Amino acid sequence: MVRVLVGELASAVGGTVTVKGWVETLRLQSKVQFVVVRDHTGAVQVTHRRGGAGDALGELLRGLTVESAVEVTGRVVANPVVKLGGLEIVPERVVVASVAEPGLPIGPETGAEQRMNWRFLDLRRPARRLVFEVQTTVERAMREVAAEQGCTELHTPKLMGTASESGAEVFEVGYFDRTAYLAQSPQFYKQMAIAAGIDRVFEVGPVFRAEPSFTSRHATEFTGVDVELAWTDGAEEVMAFEEAMLRRVLERVAERHGAEIERHWGTPVVVPELPFPRLTMAEAMQKLRAAGWDAEGVREDLDPEGERLLSALVAEETGHEFVFVTRFPASVRPFYHRRPDGEPGLTDSFDLLWKGIEITTGAQREHRYDRLVAQAAEQGMDTGPEGPLGRYLDCFRYGMPPHGGFGLGLGRVLMQALGLPSIRDAVFLFRGPNRLEP
Repeated sequence: MVRVLVGELASAVGGTVTVKGWVETLRLQSKVQFVVVRDHTGAVQVTHRRGGAGDALGELLRGLTVESAVEVTGRVVANPVVKLGGLEIVPERVVVASVAEPGLPIGPETGAEQRMNWRFLDLRRPARRLVFEVQTTVERAMREVAAEQGCTELHTPKLMGTASESGAEVFEVGYFDRTAYLAQSPQFYKQMAIAAGIDRVFEVGPVFRAEPSFTSRHATEFTGVDVELAWTDGAEEVMAFEEAMLRRVLERVAERHGAEIERHWGTPVVVPELPFPRLTMAEAMQKLRAAGWDAEGVREDLDPEGERLLSALVAEETGHEFVFVTRFPASVRPFYHRRPDGEPGLTDSFDLLWKGIEITTGAQREHRYDRLVAQAAEQGMDTGPEGPLGRYLDCFRYGMPPHGGFGLGLGRVLMQALGLPSIRDAVFLFRGPNRLEP
């Protein structure tokens, strides 16, 4: 018989169906046996009234274990007493596709590290699995906007012959008779695509960072969403693209998953108004110092405490969950961020904070070869033709249009959208300094 999903059973009352899923709970009494079976769309109660001697079905149910994979064929009955949607299945046949060992290694109160060890079991819980249903919606909405805006989706290499950007925080891997590096950003390749005449670039792909960070928002491998736009006049155009994309994302998430997110995680999905608030770094610093952060006035960049406090201050003043922080000092930004004419100490760049966490870094890029080389040399980087920047700098020698873009962490977006405690819960299989398995 063709499988019917639990979520579709309301339209099958009175009929005979087959559902396939896992045993969630067992309540096996002497006269009536109750088995809750769960698939990815919901859970249903299976109710079997024990017969006398020779009740083979009753004996089979008595031998079941929680999380065994089963196929249940039976009649769908409306029963208002049943808490699971007012429906139950009266079974005619049960097939145990795969029996689970008794005594599960994780439970509802298990800590994060043990749950990560048994991630496939952890993800059978609807609240955990919801993350990836939301992720699918998020990526679809992002691609929808990218297509509407004329972007071409690329897949840039993740193996590099030289360490990207500063050369720090990269993983070395053996590559035949030489050393290769895992890409810590698609930045240089995105800009190469702009030089190639691909007017607008969009990518969703893996990013690798050899950071020995043990925070709730860092991972050594994560999924990056990258955009690069040609012929932009400044970072404002890039910010306008991103805020429109994120608004569409949250509209779709609210429509399709808002009620479930609030039920499972207690987080309301707020669709933001446009435009997002914007503060220059100087304005942000003034606001933060007035609130007691960096009382000595020695910081040039925001730390996590500053990001949280600034977001809280903006939310209190404007009611908005997002804030762009712009015009960062050149000393804390990459060499390829453009510096406004007459203001060599600043960059036309931004970070986007959402509910206290930075989810995006972006900028107008420096597209003029001479200035780019000078800014790289200023940061002590080798700009020679045989150096690590040689091929990258070549892209700027033959007519590079003005351009800007951003990189966004998908896991951080999911973490904030659902109100998750850690990025570990926002990815399928987490990778960190102490975790390479499963």
